[in-house]
Amino acid sequence: MSPESQGQNEHYLSVFRRTFRTWRGNRPFWAGLFTMLGGVPIAYFPYANMHLGNVTLAMSTTAGAGSLIIGVLLITLGLTMWFHSIVRVFAGVAAILLALISIPVANIGGFLIGFLFAMLGGALSLSWAPGEPGTEEAAPAAGVPAEAAPEGPSFTKDEQTPEHSGGELYGSAVPQQEPAQYDTTVEVDGGRHRAG
Repeated sequence: MSPESQGQNEHYLSVFRRTFRTWRGNRPFWAGLFTMLGGVPIAYFPYANMHLGNVTLAMSTTAGAGSLIIGVLLITLGLTMWFHSIVRVFAGVAAILLALISIPVANIGGFLIGFLFAMLGGALSLSWAPGEPGTEEAAPAAGVPAEAAPEGPSFTKDEQTPEHSGGELYGSAVPQQEPAQYDTTVEVDGGRHRAG
């Protein structure tokens, strides 16, 4: 073997990229991103001024404070989805409700841009579920060679019955179902009880 390990000469960007992918995969990343992107136009447009040549067009409305609160709450919910993903369902429902409230309050939901992003982020947050751990084969116990490790039951694709290696029976504590001990045939008179 070479005295150098494989990981020593990796570029720091590839290490950062791999670490970021692992971090992103453990949380509803896209839900949080879309929710934050929805909060920005909702909070920004009521306070923005658009310049057309020498003419300044102010888009402020009477509900400027409401728009700012909704936008800041959406950004906060997006960060909550990233850094506290256990409450992703609450954050998703809250993001959807705030997006719906932003339609009458915040310039038609940030001219529908913020509304659509916030709705998409909330829906993604509701539908996200943590991934299952990988089904890698268990390594044999330390100090026990692979040949000496006991093998459990294995299943073939055609049959769903275990093929046991060796003389041991795994899962023998599971009781077998007994056949019915009473007569299940239907009476001739339509299944009614004799007394009725």
